[in-house]
Formats: sequence, C-alpha cells, structure tokens
Amino acid sequence: MLEVADLNAWYGESHVLHGAGFEVREGEVVTLLGRNGAGKTTTMKSIMGLVPRRAGSIRFRGAELIAAPPERIARAGIALCPEERGIFGSLSVTENLLLPPIIAPGGLDIATIHALFPNLRERARTAHGTRLSGGEQQMLAIARILRTGAKLLLLDEPTEGLAPVIVQQIGRTILEIKKRGFTVLLVEQNFRFAATVADRHYVMEHGRVIDMIPNHLLASSMDKLHDYLGV
Repeated sequence: MLEVADLNAWYGESHVLHGAGFEVREGEVVTLLGRNGAGKTTTMKSIMGLVPRRAGSIRFRGAELIAAPPERIARAGIALCPEERGIFGSLSVTENLLLPPIIAPGGLDIATIHALFPNLRERARTAHGTRLSGGEQQMLAIARILRTGAKLLLLDEPTEGLAPVIVQQIGRTILEIKKRGFTVLLVEQNFRFAATVADRHYVMEHGRVIDMIPNHLLASSMDKLHDYLGV
C-alpha cells in the first residue's frame, strides 16, 4: 500500500531524513521505533506533504506523491493523527467529528465511533474539546480521521502521556480498526505497547531505517532493541 524509498527531508538548512525507506502492506499495523530525534515524526509529516522540502519517493497504491500537496495526499486516502492532536477546543465532540470532509466510502459513522469509544458517546454534546481529558482528546483525534474514509492511518505517538487504562483502550481500538480493513503506520516510543498491536517494526536512527523486526521475533530481539532505543 505504501512504499517509501530514499526519503530525504529538510527543515530549512537542517537535513533530517537521510534516505529513509520502508513499506507498509495493506491491512498491516507497522510501527516506526527510535529514540527522540530519530526522524519518526518528520517521516509521518513528509508522507503527508507537511515538510516544505523533501526528495525521494513516496508511493501510495502505486501513485507517486513526493511532489503532491497535502490536500491531494489526504484525498488519496491517507490521514494523519498528529502528536499534538489538533482538537478544536471551542467545538463539541460531535462537532469535531463532523468537521472533516468525507473523502471516500468506508469511513465509520458516528454510531460505530461511539461503540469504539464509549467515552466520546458520553461526552458527545456536553463537552467542548478543551474540557476533555488527554485520553479523551486522543480518542477524539483518532475517531475524527476514521470518519473520513481514509484507508491508511498515520498515528503519531497516540499513547504518549496517557494512563495505562486509556493506553489499553487505544490498543484495542487499533486492533479493531485493523479488522475493519484499515492499515496503520504508528510512531511509538513504547515498544511494549507496539508489540501488542503491530505486525512489524522498523527502527529509525539519524534519519534512516536501520532494521526491521517482525513482531513474532520481538521477544528474541530485546537485547538488540535496548541497544537501539536505550539512552
């Protein structure tokens, strides 16, 4: 579904990605692991066209998107849930959910989203974005992109700073949306959480992908992972 090859990206004069490459097959959950500053978030933003200068190849279902603007990439069927969530604080939960455009058939309706996220159903019309807990905001941010009909979901640090019970709920949601035919590329610091949801793990370092570990080999690769991710 997604093929990234020789991806380079710059912020001004700062060269952040140095030939990153990986692939995501349809129906998979794939994680990008790495220390802070490895280039994971820049990779996600580059896929969405949100980095001003990039080079290389980003192919989605065979179509080259390296020169495409963000709106074309979104309408091709890719959606980003950013680390900062981007909830509209003055809007209710329901208004936040209804805001994104529908780009393709197959997006989840409000009733299905409420079944996936019971917290959002309870807060649907009474709570504005600024009154939601961090976990509820993260649920809303994920739910919002599920409405659009995008089939490749980019989730950037969805569990960061959240209580364990919310992390578990997000894990269950990722597995459920995988069953429904969505494909997920996940940036995650917590590889123990990633192991509960992902099929494969790419490890990034200094703007490059340096290894790929299938999930069934994760337990036997712990020493290597600690070397990659340890401080």
